[in-house]
Amino acid sequence: MRYIIIGAGAVGGVIGGRLAGSGHEVVLVARGAHHAALRDGGLRLRVPDGEFTHRLPTVDGPEALGELRADDVLVLAVKTQDSAAALRTWAPAPVAGGGTAAQRLPLLCAQNGVESQRLALRLFRRVYGVCVWLPATHIEPGVVSAAGTPLTGILHLGRHPHGTDETVRLIAADLEKSRFEAPVVPDVARWQYAKLLANLGNAVEAVAGPLDEAAALLERVRAEGAAVLDAAGIPYASVEQQREMRGDKVTLVPLDGAPRGGGSSWQSLNRGTGTIEADYLNGEIVLLGRQHGIPTPLNELLQRLADTFARERRAPGSMPMGELVRLADEAQLSP
Repeated sequence: MRYIIIGAGAVGGVIGGRLAGSGHEVVLVARGAHHAALRDGGLRLRVPDGEFTHRLPTVDGPEALGELRADDVLVLAVKTQDSAAALRTWAPAPVAGGGTAAQRLPLLCAQNGVESQRLALRLFRRVYGVCVWLPATHIEPGVVSAAGTPLTGILHLGRHPHGTDETVRLIAADLEKSRFEAPVVPDVARWQYAKLLANLGNAVEAVAGPLDEAAALLERVRAEGAAVLDAAGIPYASVEQQREMRGDKVTLVPLDGAPRGGGSSWQSLNRGTGTIEADYLNGEIVLLGRQHGIPTPLNELLQRLADTFARERRAPGSMPMGELVRLADEAQLSP
């Protein structure tokens, strides 16, 4: 199988680089300065076992590839706010032997949150969810890093909305040869919603800096999210189940030459992209809360602040943590 990584940033670039390093065919899809750097200098992958440069085919859209192959796997790894455009671009791409990508090819949504796979299922027949546990960084064009060892990450895989099949088992086997653990599960959404609760803190880090100063606030934000999922009847893996699954398989270590950074939302602000994924993380909890009559003042606040920081291109972590906590206290007290 050939893997087409649509969005070769932190997560997509690391997955693509690791697959290429284990001998699999990989095509990278990127835009702007990152596309130019990948095209001209290759993908520089910084990991605990060294720095590797993978010179891989790099395109900015399906037209550059001509007809897609029947054994292609599309891996959607853009931020969720960019999913709709990417899906519309790739769905009608022709496949050798007839039909389109939407009709014939598997599409994996390797992203935070749960919205992209719902968007994808409107267009693609074969959609797979991925619960991405992969600490990775993309700040510099052409360069991605992942500090996890002995495994680079853990990627739960399954059909969306539920089930498994032979295709996902073959994909998992390729990933497991590439420094990942890739459990194939019939209920991948249960792991994705658990990861969603963890990702509610992304906006805290993006707005106010390191999370080690925000333990009490994070607990409140995630408790609000859990109450909403419970009211909606949505199952999610417990903290204990996640801890047991992860164990010490992905231990973060310092990387020579790799810049220190934050999570995916922090990185969006750092790169000045003008957008952020909070609408599909904290905003998912806000949406479900409104649907089920559960107040979500903390997640509404974080969604609004993160969106404002992105829109105004403010520096990540530039709000004092004490100010954010004060705003959170006020939000919970407001009628």
